Amino acid sequence: MGANYVTDPVVFLIDTLFSLYILAVMLRFLLQWIRADFYNPVSQFLVKITHPPLKIMRRFIPAIGRVDSSSLLLALILQMIANFSILALKGLSIGVVALALLSFTDLLKMLLDIFVYAIFAAALLSWFAAGSYSAVSSILYSLTEPMLSICRKMLPDMGGIDLSPLVALVLLQLAKMMILPPLQQLAGLLS
Repeated sequence: MGANYVTDPVVFLIDTLFSLYILAVMLRFLLQWIRADFYNPVSQFLVKITHPPLKIMRRFIPAIGRVDSSSLLLALILQMIANFSILALKGLSIGVVALALLSFTDLLKMLLDIFVYAIFAAALLSWFAAGSYSAVSSILYSLTEPMLSICRKMLPDMGGIDLSPLVALVLLQLAKMMILPPLQQLAGLLS
């Protein structure tokens, strides 16, 4: 048994735990930015689990307009710690600038993935649970509707068929393909 026998499970745990918490921070940022229902149980859950570190950070880092800069900085710091820990466990080292760029790229990928999964989930809910209300469907609607309304404006009238989720998913996938690889390559060059 090699070092991977112990290293791989530890890397998996670090990646999973950090990713879940960073996801909560990113969702809180997005829901606050789009002004989703604060009293929604999903919103309340995200506020409660992310409040302790954000309470401290907000003393020193002010919001910039509607942008909660504390949430973004917390997500970046956590992603940098996760990436540094995983790379160190694998015996790799990376410079601070490359680590920051790699972590920013990971956060951007997570942000795009959040929208992809939210649009996909909202589309499924509209097919199978149309007209019913739930806390999750309300959050999904709040999160996806700004993007979907832009896509609807780009499409001609389709006779009652809403293809805006499909257009949004294609655009998000194109963004992932065009934006992420150059950033990853630049991070690799800086390391």
